[in-house]
Amino acid sequence: KDSLRKDSIEAVRLLQDMDIRVCMVTGDNESAAHAVAAEAGIGPEDVYAQVLPADKADIVEKSKKGRENTAVAFVGDGVNDAPALAAADVGFSIGAGTEVAMDASDIVLLRDSLQDVAFAIALSKKTFDRIRLNFLWAFLYNMLALPFASGAMLPLTGIYLPPWMAAAAMAMSSLSVVMSSLSLRLWNYRPKRTFKQSDRKELEFNGKEMDAVPLLVQVA
Repeated sequence: KDSLRKDSIEAVRLLQDMDIRVCMVTGDNESAAHAVAAEAGIGPEDVYAQVLPADKADIVEKSKKGRENTAVAFVGDGVNDAPALAAADVGFSIGAGTEVAMDASDIVLLRDSLQDVAFAIALSKKTFDRIRLNFLWAFLYNMLALPFASGAMLPLTGIYLPPWMAAAAMAMSSLSVVMSSLSLRLWNYRPKRTFKQSDRKELEFNGKEMDAVPLLVQVA
């Protein structure tokens, strides 16, 4: 019987707080798998027990069917997880795992911690939000500055930007986007809630209520 990772309970809670559905895929028998899942906060309907290594990829493929606007991720660290990691939309491998698993995955977690899965997802969302912000800022900036730089606003406002000022304004636009992107280095991941051991019983029920993006996480 596999043992539960020390940080699995908090990792499951972090993912569920992000409206991500967490499932467990394991080769253990039904009773052992459901016992571990209950401790980790995963509902019984999201437990796949007695799964052969070759069947993990099939579970990923079935989870992807009928979910056009969602993504399926898989977390694994062994040689047997490689097909499922390759089949998933996003494959996470643990840095302490096998080289085969790391080669088959899209993201390699440097630390041996499942909490980094939640961090990686949060960082990807933050990065995408920053890309959209930079695009909106650059679009509005250029829409405002270009009429003045081209002289189109001269008859109406009497304002005209000489070439050197227009070039400086364009450079400032690029510089502001770069600085905005670099500010991501100052971002710190702040979960919605801080996990406490007293929440363990509540976790058993929250796992049944989540119905969002399916994430196959091998927590055992």
